[in-house]
Amino acid sequence: MALEQTQSGLAQTADQRRVWVIFSGLMLALLIASLDQTIVATALPTVVSDLGGLSQLSWVVTAYLLTSTVSTPLWGKLGDLYGRKRLFQAAIVLFLLGSALCGLSQNLAELILFRGLQGLGGGGIFVLSQAIIADVVPPRQLGRYQGVFGAVFGVSSVAGPLLGGFFVETLSWRWIFYINLPLGAAALLVLALALAASGEPGQHRIDYLGTVLLTVAASSLILLTSLGGSIAPWGSAPIILLAIVASVFTLGFVLVEQRAVEPVLPLPLFRNAVFSSRPSPADSSSAAGGATKPSRLPAQP
Repeated sequence: MALEQTQSGLAQTADQRRVWVIFSGLMLALLIASLDQTIVATALPTVVSDLGGLSQLSWVVTAYLLTSTVSTPLWGKLGDLYGRKRLFQAAIVLFLLGSALCGLSQNLAELILFRGLQGLGGGGIFVLSQAIIADVVPPRQLGRYQGVFGAVFGVSSVAGPLLGGFFVETLSWRWIFYINLPLGAAALLVLALALAASGEPGQHRIDYLGTVLLTVAASSLILLTSLGGSIAPWGSAPIILLAIVASVFTLGFVLVEQRAVEPVLPLPLFRNAVFSSRPSPADSSSAAGGATKPSRLPAQP
């Protein structure tokens, strides 16, 4: 009896240690993804003086927020179907590729494009980190871990601009992207060793139409709120057009999801009080990024 209790205690200790190893890898990946929404804020004047393109400068922030937000539901669904470990690793690799290319950008158009690529990986990191921790810890302990995840966004909103200023003053604005490479590689290594593969075997049907409709609707809404009142007046034709597109595609998305075999975002979830009242990773990331998005473009030196 004593031997069995000892073995049980050792097994629980080993399992808890594995959970903390996985959690550290998830935290590291989530930290670099959330920092990249805010770390560029203080570097923008230096970026525009180096690369030019003052009129498009706000897109350096908007491109990341846009792609990370609209890709979140697709990453979550694909993770459910094909395994979260593989999809999370792919998201980190995509994020690191975008980071390296951002650091190598020779003009602002390239930087905006690569920021969008970086945001695609960031969207996967945001949603899959939440899903993975829910797989490896008991439900009664989940709130504690998710609370730490939420704190990461708060820390990044404060630390991001400070770190951005530090890199600009001591090294180069390109290091706000290069710093992601060793940290992301460490997260990849930790998760490759500690996290078990998962996924639902069998044939699956991806909801391509619902994904396209949701992407267009979310993109239009984000562009409307990002550009309205700053780059374009609220009553201008482009803003009105974006509002119409967002409304039409949202309605189309709701109709399609009601008939989809494997919907990308099941509508019955919105009848769940816990799901409806809890902010998503995309909400947190957008809030963190929007908090540091410049309301006025810096003057070119």
